[in-house]
Amino acid sequence: MSRERIALAAMALVDREGLAALSTRRLGEELGCEAMSIYHHFPNKAHLMDALVDLMLAEARVPAAHEGEWLECLRKAAHSFRAMALKHPKFFAFFAVHRLNTPSGVAFINGIIGILREAGFSNRDAAQYFREIGYYLTGAALDETAGYAKGPSAAVPVSNETIATRFPHLAAAAPFFQPEHFQGTFETGLEMLLEGVKLAHERLS
Repeated sequence: MSRERIALAAMALVDREGLAALSTRRLGEELGCEAMSIYHHFPNKAHLMDALVDLMLAEARVPAAHEGEWLECLRKAAHSFRAMALKHPKFFAFFAVHRLNTPSGVAFINGIIGILREAGFSNRDAAQYFREIGYYLTGAALDETAGYAKGPSAAVPVSNETIATRFPHLAAAAPFFQPEHFQGTFETGLEMLLEGVKLAHERLS
């Protein structure tokens, strides 16, 4: 038994059955041990959840500033973050509102800010662009993993027939809201965002 084995088993359980299924009793069943054995490694569930946040972030690789051109480093980090979210969609809703103040979270923030600082941005600008990139990545990932299409619905939703006859613009655009277009939509939005950061960088020189 180890912290890593427990965290991996917990994440696998959440991936398979959702966050509501995670309890020390159920995790003990998965691992073939008593729940008390888990408490030897994690004093309470909050510590276990922190470990899962770190486990996820380990998959969101941030290239070091010296590994390439700064804009490409940001682009790779963004795609890695999205891939992480899509790999663990049932945990991401929790992850999205968890402060990144775990060891891996602090390292992730430091990595993104480091790319921006190495590019020549001030501390203020680096902090601002980090937050703006974070807004986009978190919102996009929430929408794809647990967002609009999976959220609460009106008690009496507007019918497709009504939309087709009274809201023609929405009806025409509706096919492009489907999952097969998520990748292209994400990339378009990301490039719009990065273009704005690039223009700000050009003003520095």
